[in-house]
Amino acid sequence: MGGMNTNWSDYPVFLAVAQAGSLTAAGKRLGMSQPTVGRRIRALEDHFNTPLLKRQSGQLVPTTFGQSMLDHIRRMQDEAAAIDRSSATLEDSLSGVVRLSATEGIGTAWLPGVMQRFRAEHPDVLVDIGIGFESFNLAQREADIALRWKSPGEQNSLIGRKVADVAFGLFASPEYLDLAGAPETVDDLPGHDGVMAMIMDGKMLWLMDERTDEMIHMPGRITFQSNSIWAFYEGLEQGYGIGMLPLCGQTTRSRNLVRVIPDLEQTEALYLVAHQDLKRSARIRGVFDYLVEAFRQDAAFFAHGGESVFSPGRFDIAPPSSRHEDRNLPHLSAAAE
Repeated sequence: MGGMNTNWSDYPVFLAVAQAGSLTAAGKRLGMSQPTVGRRIRALEDHFNTPLLKRQSGQLVPTTFGQSMLDHIRRMQDEAAAIDRSSATLEDSLSGVVRLSATEGIGTAWLPGVMQRFRAEHPDVLVDIGIGFESFNLAQREADIALRWKSPGEQNSLIGRKVADVAFGLFASPEYLDLAGAPETVDDLPGHDGVMAMIMDGKMLWLMDERTDEMIHMPGRITFQSNSIWAFYEGLEQGYGIGMLPLCGQTTRSRNLVRVIPDLEQTEALYLVAHQDLKRSARIRGVFDYLVEAFRQDAAFFAHGGESVFSPGRFDIAPPSSRHEDRNLPHLSAAAE
């Protein structure tokens, strides 16, 4: 075995390759070039004087020794994250960065205005919002507080609170309806064109059967789809077809869209989630409790549309379609120990 001088930063590189199955995919995840990733892996293999990876079915997979190493690396990562969380819980003042994660729309239009209201009283709180459909890892402090659709997640270390029921309906542009006519029931939808937002795991934003988690009453053809909510809205406005929108998104944007089959409505639950270690941080707890109250005040906006009590500005949201069983997680409150 080589000397004891090994580079600790090489270990996460090995973990990323093992998870991604290739040097190139790991490089993209880490923001490194493929040759750099390869050099870092070779440095580790030289240090331990044994292979860490082998090729199997076109993928790089850990050797027996590599797998044993990964178990240690994951424990190291967990311990480092625990230290990070522990340092966050020592802060008694309402100052410093709060990392929030949310999907496009609620994170890009509603959350910034709401958090600025909080900062009016606590100006030393700095806001960092991560936008995306993937779930940010709260245990690794990728975010302090997350907004998640359908369920709070499956980690036992999380504390979650359902904060809103968000209503969705079907919409189309007047130009499209002039050409194709308006559907009167869901049985008419297969005769129409669809506009889709690609959300999580390649799922599309559309009507779902809650028992099977399958899309139902699909349009005859999909004429426009995008992984961007903004492009998705533009596709609807340009007359590509019918799409599903939150009622609170449509009514506050002054968009030129018409609701079709108005009695058709689908509701999705929205959860506020944090890691249980962070409940001892005054800053994180303060923001969490503030957001719970903000959602309570804006409950009618999320359920029926209209105007937000916080801001009449632009607002669009779309939930990931990954569904988990809801867990009865304890609520986080200012009184929590």
